Amino acid sequence: MSLPDTILAPLARALAAKGYETLTPVQSAIIEEETAGRDLLVSAQTGSGKTVAFGMAIAPTLLGDEDHFTSVGAPLALLIAPTRELALQVQRELEWLYAETGAKTASCVGGMDARTERRALERGAHIVVGTPGRLRDHITRGALDMSALRAVVLDEADEMLDLGFREDLEFILDAAPEDRRTLLFSATVPKPIAQLAKTFQRDALRVAATSANEQHADIDYKLMLVPSAERENAIINTLLYFEAVNTIVFASTREGVKHLSARLHNRGFDVVTLSGELSQAERTNALQSMRDGRARICVATDVAARGIDLPNLDLVIHADLPTNPDTLLHRSGRTGRAGRKGTCVIISPMHRRAVAQRVLKVAKIDVTMMRPPSAEEIEARYRESILSNDMLSTPVAEDEAEFVAQLMERHSVESIAAAYLRQQLAARPAPEDVTEGPVFDKVGDKDPRTRERFEGGTWFKVTVGRKQKAEPRWLLPMLCKAGNVTKTAIGSIRIFDTESIFEVAAQKADAFTKSVEKNGSGERGVSIMPVDGPGERRAGPPPSQRRPPGPIERFDPNAPRPERADRKARYGSAGLSNDDFSAPATGAWDPAAAPEARTPKPDFDKPRAPKVSKAPPSKDKGKPKWAGKAADGEAAPKKPKPPKDHKAKRKPQV
Repeated sequence: MSLPDTILAPLARALAAKGYETLTPVQSAIIEEETAGRDLLVSAQTGSGKTVAFGMAIAPTLLGDEDHFTSVGAPLALLIAPTRELALQVQRELEWLYAETGAKTASCVGGMDARTERRALERGAHIVVGTPGRLRDHITRGALDMSALRAVVLDEADEMLDLGFREDLEFILDAAPEDRRTLLFSATVPKPIAQLAKTFQRDALRVAATSANEQHADIDYKLMLVPSAERENAIINTLLYFEAVNTIVFASTREGVKHLSARLHNRGFDVVTLSGELSQAERTNALQSMRDGRARICVATDVAARGIDLPNLDLVIHADLPTNPDTLLHRSGRTGRAGRKGTCVIISPMHRRAVAQRVLKVAKIDVTMMRPPSAEEIEARYRESILSNDMLSTPVAEDEAEFVAQLMERHSVESIAAAYLRQQLAARPAPEDVTEGPVFDKVGDKDPRTRERFEGGTWFKVTVGRKQKAEPRWLLPMLCKAGNVTKTAIGSIRIFDTESIFEVAAQKADAFTKSVEKNGSGERGVSIMPVDGPGERRAGPPPSQRRPPGPIERFDPNAPRPERADRKARYGSAGLSNDDFSAPATGAWDPAAAPEARTPKPDFDKPRAPKVSKAPPSKDKGKPKWAGKAADGEAAPKKPKPPKDHKAKRKPQV
């Protein structure tokens, strides 16, 4: 199929040489007759070929009726991107697209040498690509001449506003000529983007390449629920199961990138990292390693979620659950680009299943559930890939025939095949052990919670009770996390003084037991173990009994004390009188004496006589203390001095 005639001839030849036979929807919509010469507000999903689209759109504005640029001076086009990697990628795309036109491009991005960029601008460039902060810096210093601009393109405008570049964008657009063309590309068009377009565009034409219900039709989304402690094991097994040529694993933080990349490197994977703390040279080398094939896995933060295009990127793994649907879509858009198929695996902890479902629902994408790949499944994939290796079907070359004959003479066919199998298996990392978690046919499916489900269930006990302030609202999440089950698998929970017992559904009991034996309860000092039934208790003091029904019995201090059942064992007789408790002849209490010789304890139940004050009433009542007489050997009290008046005038000193 030939390309449309509306594309300029030099660009059409470059597209044909690159292997383009058809155009994507956004590329076809951008070269329609109604879009010629107008400002455009384009919304298209990531990975739809927007770079080639706006390259074709601004070509007639820059070249006019010519097929080749004649002279080099002030820039004719300015392209603004949110990240350094995206800006450099746009520059590479435009270089091959405008190769036959003789266009010169220059980049102005943060992290690079500003003096080198200023020298390139002084030599002249037809197209300048950069990030907002560095472009504003060059404009302020007078290094970037904006007087000859014919077109300004804002790529990923929504991301630039999210990153706080609104003030820089307004400064750059104010410095550009008013008769320029302004093309604004954004994955979504929220209210801030619409306001920006209304302010800096003239009668912009709205172009929507795809509808919201067609997000990433070339990407197969899979949701994997795993225990929190086995997240990294699930990532390793997923990498081994799919065996993608290139993979991006997204983490939320820089520390998460460091930890996960170190773990994968120790397991034998070729890994590079990409995060904001790296220098521009390090980030460029990491991406180049992925393009050259020196590395197959890139562990990155969201800095790589926008615009990064890596060849043969077949797999995207969300190691950390995205916080919003936009982040999910932009991360996933690194695969399934320009008509290629891709796979996106979202790994979510069990206890965050509801959050994952909510994000996927808002993103309006179809997701299928997937269990973590087991070691047996990965081993089967290994053997299948070994059997279907293309090298086994390649005929023997002439220079190899002699050595192949020597191998056949010295070794049997079975020995050579076994050696080949061992070599292939040794070159692949070993899979990890993962717990088989619950899986549902659809994301919104729920396991019905009925009493019949728990018939024949297994009872367990956990070593926390009322004394530890145990409550079902925090016991249930702990049990689900420890046993790698959902709350529908937990039945009755009975809380006692020092322990609690609970019931697990019969079909989940074995998996619950294995998970607890492997990972424990997840809480320090708390253990979970099976019991024979709901009546079993831990050895120790019996639990407290509830108060019998009826009115509360009040204590009467005048009532006779009840007889003790063990009085005979303690005192030697079941019925003793007060005479039996008389004091010994010595008058002292002997702890080694017999019980009969001990002095009885005082009767505290006997009411005490009221205390009477023996001191006579004071005759000096109402008199001050200093007015009394002195006692024998004591000085008479002195009359207190009146308080000093600090405000009184002092006598002058002579």
